[in-house]
Amino acid sequence: MELAWYALLGLFFATYLVLGGYDYGVGLLLARGATPEARRAALNAVGPFFLGNEVWLVAAVGILFGAFPTLEGELLSGCYPAVLAALAGVVLVTAGVQLRSRPRGGAARAGWDRVVVAGSVLAALGWGALLGGLLQGVPPGGDGHVAGVGHLLTPFVAAAALALLALVAVQGATFLTLRLPASDVPSAARLARGLVPAALTAVATAAVLGLLSDRVRAAVGRPAVAVLLPLALVAALLVARAALRRGRAGVAFAATSAALALPAPLIGAALWPRVLVSTADPATALTVADAAASGPTLALLGWLALPLVPALLGFQAMCWWVFRGRTDGRAPVYW
Repeated sequence: MELAWYALLGLFFATYLVLGGYDYGVGLLLARGATPEARRAALNAVGPFFLGNEVWLVAAVGILFGAFPTLEGELLSGCYPAVLAALAGVVLVTAGVQLRSRPRGGAARAGWDRVVVAGSVLAALGWGALLGGLLQGVPPGGDGHVAGVGHLLTPFVAAAALALLALVAVQGATFLTLRLPASDVPSAARLARGLVPAALTAVATAAVLGLLSDRVRAAVGRPAVAVLLPLALVAALLVARAALRRGRAGVAFAATSAALALPAPLIGAALWPRVLVSTADPATALTVADAAASGPTLALLGWLALPLVPALLGFQAMCWWVFRGRTDGRAPVYW
């Protein structure tokens, strides 16, 4: 039962990273100094999906609170700067997108665009730091709880945060190749291809720092899975770049989506059966079974989730079907 809920938590968070990734990626690209018309076109491309994508984060947080209350408490207390930054970014992006159309002045819209950019940066860095902190392990206090937040101030966590930021930027640019009018696709594709080398560098840097980190090596229970993560990310990015060069926007978007979906399940698999690893003594780590709620609670939550999960999947599929194609009404080339 614990494994099923742990897998569902990873699935929901991975889906959020994929869908929210192009939200924040498009938000990041507003900082390129584009014209007001170009910024409006980019936001129009992501607009129909924006609020629906955040539902996956709400669902993931609901699973964390209900099915893994112990993990939720330790995670929020031990990694609260990363979580706070990520949630603040989500709020800023939501507020900026919703409010930028209210004022009539161009200066006010530009100000809200900067809010969207700042929120996108915070969200990407925050979630990346959280994933890096989980893979690195946490320091225990005398009472058995996570002590302090200084463990997040390491080169590996910083590199993991920057790697996710780069992946999000590539995801946003690739998404625009599917949604912008056909006349704007070549420039969006060039931008996406140009961002891939930066993402590859960021992923490689995080991988090297992880291999050199004693904390990461001690925390990882399955080294083969941990090594698979950067290799899979590099492969996905190379596939995306090749597909963009050939004008296959759908293949490129599938590849960048895989790159954002992989970290959550692979990090969970690399740590399994542990979920929070003590940097002092990995043998005393918090396991998934210890972090989970009681059996009756999980069973009750299962009956509640049974109708909600298909409804959520159906809503997402309907949203993509209704708003498929480009913003000028043309159909994109998927394959």
